[in-house]
Amino acid sequence: MVQLRILSGKMAGDVQIVRHFPFCIGRSAENNLCLDEPGVWDKHLTFGFQKKDGFTLQTASEALATVNGESQKITRLRNGDIISFGSAKIQFWLAPAQLRGLRAREMFVWALLAIVTAIQLALICQLVK
Repeated sequence: MVQLRILSGKMAGDVQIVRHFPFCIGRSAENNLCLDEPGVWDKHLTFGFQKKDGFTLQTASEALATVNGESQKITRLRNGDIISFGSAKIQFWLAPAQLRGLRAREMFVWALLAIVTAIQLALICQLVK
């Protein structure tokens, strides 16, 4: 999962969670994230994910965007990159991993240890007799 932290504009401070790719940002309501800011095009940016390239950013044909202050059309993104387009500024961030509950696994291991201990005690009792 990816987080997009909106750093400027009307939605400053909001965090958008990205779960599916491609993910489009622009002024149009058809986009996954609609930013009605000056200088933002109808479909300005598209985030993508490919196994070999990782997370990528592509701008519309005539749209402009900078990643960490450098103008880019297509680029690979890294954790913490600042993306500026129009008057909007967002930060690309990997979402923290969610830990799964380990209670069932822990109970299984303790039960297995109890069974092994009981078998060992039974074997010791058989050998003593």
